[in-house]
Amino acid sequence: MSMDMTTDLTAVGDTGLLDTLQHEVALFARRAEQTRLGGVGQVRNSMDRAAYLLLNRLDKEGPMGVKALAASMGIDSSTVTRQVAPLVDSGLVTRTSHPEDGRAVVLQLSPRGQARLEEVRASRRQLMAELTSDWAPEEREAFCTLLTRFNGALSSRMSAQDRGDS
Repeated sequence: MSMDMTTDLTAVGDTGLLDTLQHEVALFARRAEQTRLGGVGQVRNSMDRAAYLLLNRLDKEGPMGVKALAASMGIDSSTVTRQVAPLVDSGLVTRTSHPEDGRAVVLQLSPRGQARLEEVRASRRQLMAELTSDWAPEEREAFCTLLTRFNGALSSRMSAQDRGDS
């Protein structure tokens, strides 16, 4: 989307609503970072965001190389390498040679990593349940739908900027 289109949308839209939206997103980002939305109980704040996202991606997509993992997450390979190192050291991720190309590395969630990820997910699910305990099921669904859509729009915009489309 070009700047002219963004400006036009803002000019014809409700600027008060857009101001409220940007403020609430900024506030959410700060609070999410402060609490790390880590969950409840002993597991609370026990896994940083980068580790959680990497383990979650490996769980959902299966074993993959550093470049594929970086591409699927929209980050640089060197960042993945740096973030994966402590996960390998702690036994949450295994690093093996690619079966067809011994020079390439394949990352895989270890059984210990799977157990740890499930523990953190359960804690985070409990936190989400507590935070939305007075919400109707339809409100939870609507929030998930809209937040997923918002994150998708952010991701698309970042991809376009990385390509130089914006």
